[in-house]
Amino acid sequence: MSTRLLLVDDHAVVRSGLRMLLGGDPEFEIVGEAGTALEALSMAAQVQPDVVLMDIGLPDKSGIEATRELKRAFPAIAVVALTIHEDEEYFFKMLEAGASGYVPKRAAPDELVSAIRIAAAGEVYLYPSLAKLLVRDYLSADHPVEDRAGLDGLTGREGEVLTHLAEGASNDEIAAALVISPNTVERHRENIMRKLNLHSRAELVRYAIRKGIIKP
Repeated sequence: MSTRLLLVDDHAVVRSGLRMLLGGDPEFEIVGEAGTALEALSMAAQVQPDVVLMDIGLPDKSGIEATRELKRAFPAIAVVALTIHEDEEYFFKMLEAGASGYVPKRAAPDELVSAIRIAAAGEVYLYPSLAKLLVRDYLSADHPVEDRAGLDGLTGREGEVLTHLAEGASNDEIAAALVISPNTVERHRENIMRKLNLHSRAELVRYAIRKGIIKP
């Protein structure tokens, strides 16, 4: 089943380029285009895409605000920012708005394809140079020393699964490493996220760094 995409950018030539890049791939189906935030929200309601490729610099309101409104109305739709902006302000605001990915327009095509796949799977993709900002931000924050002690009620096995998840392993890879079934991994994952009150892999990675489970 193909991943349904909505392209949001105020430049028609950019949308055309994305159509050329992604439209010929059977993995993707482009179900709509929009040039403004208002059009994007209306189109999302009509076509119910799996992933929205969202520019930040839209003419009526920012892609950040559009993402916030879209996620509020349609939580299941993933948003990937595709933008010229690579500074911290836009990056963190887009993540806070609910984006599942952040890719600069200068990125290689395969980076964008990876971001779409990962976002469609319910995970978070961060372009490598921008992921470093996330790590630096978390390490520079003033976290209490006691944050690093204990794993907040996780079992030993959940701690092992947490470590693998934070390092980017898939359920199948974790199952093979721990000699358990992928379904068991998924149950552990659900328990971890519930116990720690986490909602995304990005939050899980932050937690793992803060606890010293993985190193940046």
